[in-house]
Amino acid sequence: MFYREAGDFKTSYATDNQTFPIKFDRLGYFTVMAVAFLVIPFIINDYWANAIFLPFLIYAIAALGLNILVGYCGQVSLGTGGFMAVGAYACYKLMTSMPEVNIFFHVLISGGITGLVCVIFGLPSLRIKGFYLAVATLAAQFFLVWLFNRVPWFYNYSASGQINAPERTVFGIPVTGPNTEAWATYLFCLVFVVVSALIARNLTRGMAGRKWMAIRDMDIAAEIIGVNPLKAKISAFAVSGFFVGVSGALFFSVYLGAVEVGEAFGINKSFLVLFMIIIGGLGSIFGSFAGAAFLVLLPVVLKVVGVDWLGWPTDIVAHLQLVIVGGLIILFLILEPHGLAQLWRVTKQKLRLWPFPH
Repeated sequence: MFYREAGDFKTSYATDNQTFPIKFDRLGYFTVMAVAFLVIPFIINDYWANAIFLPFLIYAIAALGLNILVGYCGQVSLGTGGFMAVGAYACYKLMTSMPEVNIFFHVLISGGITGLVCVIFGLPSLRIKGFYLAVATLAAQFFLVWLFNRVPWFYNYSASGQINAPERTVFGIPVTGPNTEAWATYLFCLVFVVVSALIARNLTRGMAGRKWMAIRDMDIAAEIIGVNPLKAKISAFAVSGFFVGVSGALFFSVYLGAVEVGEAFGINKSFLVLFMIIIGGLGSIFGSFAGAAFLVLLPVVLKVVGVDWLGWPTDIVAHLQLVIVGGLIILFLILEPHGLAQLWRVTKQKLRLWPFPH
């Protein structure tokens, strides 16, 4: 088989501890990056961008953020939709109040604002955990949606209550507004995804990630060995909120262009991102991408197979999607709690040892 470590020697601790220690994995990563940056922008069209690539990239950032909080730090959160709404409305207010500032910085600042809001709602995690923390973050979800609906300042006193993204450019190329090109919006989101993944990977492999995982596994023992629960939990909420806020800003400004908070960032959005990390794999960067890809591609595949090929009614296909997602969540929670990421790790391990039994 082609997947082998034979002859791939490590001569330093840094090379042994790198993200992709196996040469084949490194080649695969650089190949994916080359295709993503140098091939897809030239072949992408509006349908592929709006149906697959943009939702996948944006949800992958949100899944990364939630996975840091739930998968790495063990703090249950059901308020992802509300925190995405914070990022979206922060981006809207920044775009309309400071039009001279580049949209790139608007998105980053929106992530920072969301991180602060997430920290405020994460303070109860110092006293409660588990089901009670889930209820507290669920309350944050409903409160934030209510706030953006009821306070006209957030939507600039618009009669409809809807927010619309004005046109903004990067290097003179529109990435928001009605006159965007598919390749431009795709590359704009792709840059945020790659940077977010690198930041998340380094954080989770460093001291911060080890503290989060210690709190997740046993918070009392972690405190005994010197981990500060306050700093660890608050930092997890802050980092998670930043990523979720960036995804919310991109979801509003680049992908949808116009949103109403109740429809775009309701409780269904929180459950959708949570299902992504459950199916993809808790405590895994790769699992965040795998779960996002699966739940973005599933409705597209079902539509093509069920509606276009088999001629099923669209409502049957929509209900079938819910049945499949629900069944997979039950199966993964029972049979493989670490999701698709663990299946991928097992597959790679078997390939490394083939044809010998494992």
